[in-house]
Amino acid sequence: MHSRLFFSLLLSLALQLTGCAAYRNYDLELEQTTAQLKAGNPQGALQLLELHNPSEERDLLYYFEKGAVLSAGGALPQSQVAWRSAEQLVIQRQDTVESAGTQLLSAMGDHWGSIINDKLRRYDGYDYEEVMLTTQMALNQLAVNDFDGARADIKKTHEREALIARQREKEYERLEEEAKAQGVRMHYKDLQGYPVMTLDAPAVIALKNGYQSAFSHYLAGFTYEALGERDLAAPGYRQAIELRPDLPFFEQALRELDKPATKANESDVLIIVQSGLAPARSSVRVPYPVRLEDNQVIVANVSFPVMVPDTSTPAFTQMTIDGRKQQLILVNSITDMSLRTLRDDMPGIIQRTAHRAYLAASVQATDNRRDPSKASYVTQHDGFEHADTRTWRTLPNITLVARLRLKKGEHLISLPNTPGTAPLKVRIEQNHQVIGLRALGERIYSNGVAFEPAAAPESSVVSGLK
Repeated sequence: MHSRLFFSLLLSLALQLTGCAAYRNYDLELEQTTAQLKAGNPQGALQLLELHNPSEERDLLYYFEKGAVLSAGGALPQSQVAWRSAEQLVIQRQDTVESAGTQLLSAMGDHWGSIINDKLRRYDGYDYEEVMLTTQMALNQLAVNDFDGARADIKKTHEREALIARQREKEYERLEEEAKAQGVRMHYKDLQGYPVMTLDAPAVIALKNGYQSAFSHYLAGFTYEALGERDLAAPGYRQAIELRPDLPFFEQALRELDKPATKANESDVLIIVQSGLAPARSSVRVPYPVRLEDNQVIVANVSFPVMVPDTSTPAFTQMTIDGRKQQLILVNSITDMSLRTLRDDMPGIIQRTAHRAYLAASVQATDNRRDPSKASYVTQHDGFEHADTRTWRTLPNITLVARLRLKKGEHLISLPNTPGTAPLKVRIEQNHQVIGLRALGERIYSNGVAFEPAAAPESSVVSGLK
């Protein structure tokens, strides 16, 4: 009884420190929000987002999601404002020294979260989300032909990657030392019932890490090239090749860097199609055997996160330009990046979960000694034992690209996920130009200066709607 009372007191303190994070159903909230986006109603998605975040102190995920919804809806300046707020939160948490009081609360919240539930930990964003944040911000800039603005955000992407690399190296060393000290020898491959094959998929293992995107570096190369800074474009293309040596598309960009400039009536056009939604995180129960000091073994049913890919948008690898088919090259998958991130994070997740499993098993062992007639060697069901399922859901999942030279003027573009709808009309006016599209379900969102007034922010869903 005393052990359960102590556990309840810990829970009460954790909830006071972290609000209602344990009770919030983020999956359901974002399922409703993304349903509005798939239905071609970004305003409805935005209203739901505001409804689900009534507090004046908004968290990082709120700004992640809001920026993506606004960008899809064509409200690019407002999208940048939201994403700049997210960027400031990331910077504050990574690069600034918090006050003593804030440090104490954060430390206590993370400590109790480790004991009770990872959902009680402060959400600081995953590494790939922080890197893709500035990449998406650069795409907003490129949609309005602001290559200088995109250059600034691309520079931040490179700086953040370097910072993350240093932090992760230290983090993994610390986790390895703590695991040895605590005697935690469990590996994710040892978890019974866990879908190990998702973390060991060839596309996941092939990634150098979970946060560097070859597409981001290719975009950097294209941006520098458009600005006439070829000495900076080459490293961007080379880094993309290093991260994805299997893609000749990146090698071609480096080879053609010294190719003669486009003719006066031509444009070097990069078409970027972002499709679907980032995968959801779900929770799976796994039996975790705990050996106590008296050699008694009690199985604790604990939870681990798993990734659930989004399948609402049909896959495609081609588009049509002026009636001619054009191949699209897959250059980025958030599903693969998130799985690689989860794979790399599993030692820390196992370590925190093992600590909770030990506490739960200790409580059960105490109850067993108190009443041997009702002894159980499996812990009782705990409604708070649930993996953290928070993640940036409105982040586009798949990025496909095509690069070609087009004559300046009007062109017609169509994607295969909206058969029977009228092609999109775009205007090519710059020597280098980026055309961005987003496919969600049977909808296509477009924005930027290349599109006709009919695709302006107030009516930016240009197909799939009457």
